[in-house]
Amino acid sequence: MTDPYDVHVIPVTVNAESIDSSGALAILYAASDELQQRYGGDGDNAHLNVDELRPPRGLFLVARFERHLVGGVGLRAIGEPKLHFAEVKRLWVRPDLRRGGVGLTLMNEIEIGARELGYVTLFLETGTAQPEALSLYASTGWTEIERYPVGVFSHPRAHRFKKDL
Repeated sequence: MTDPYDVHVIPVTVNAESIDSSGALAILYAASDELQQRYGGDGDNAHLNVDELRPPRGLFLVARFERHLVGGVGLRAIGEPKLHFAEVKRLWVRPDLRRGGVGLTLMNEIEIGARELGYVTLFLETGTAQPEALSLYASTGWTEIERYPVGVFSHPRAHRFKKDL
């Protein structure tokens, strides 16, 4: 019998890719589709401008295992530029490879990328229909907060998190 808590680390390569690349778009669409399946509606696409995921203030990372897409995550600037805040968007890992360390690897890499871009504080939000995300963030140094920075959209029922870099 397989232990459901036995985590096998999947060796992935993670690279920054243009949000226009087929790999990045495939991940973005898969993430949006999963949000639609879990929550209904448009998968929060109304509140994400993909241009914000472009350099020089944004970033999109794609993870691959043996050249196959396995996950991705984006980063965009939020709030007043002088505050150096950014938001992590659309962390997604292929469902059959979850609990294999891909999400953790992507989050570690997006934090490195955020530091390189000069960000000092990261924010993210997730919902109750994503228990695996809630668990990941709570176990990796993210602090749950009540509110997002002033002027930045956040879903009224979201769980919001913050991490100082």
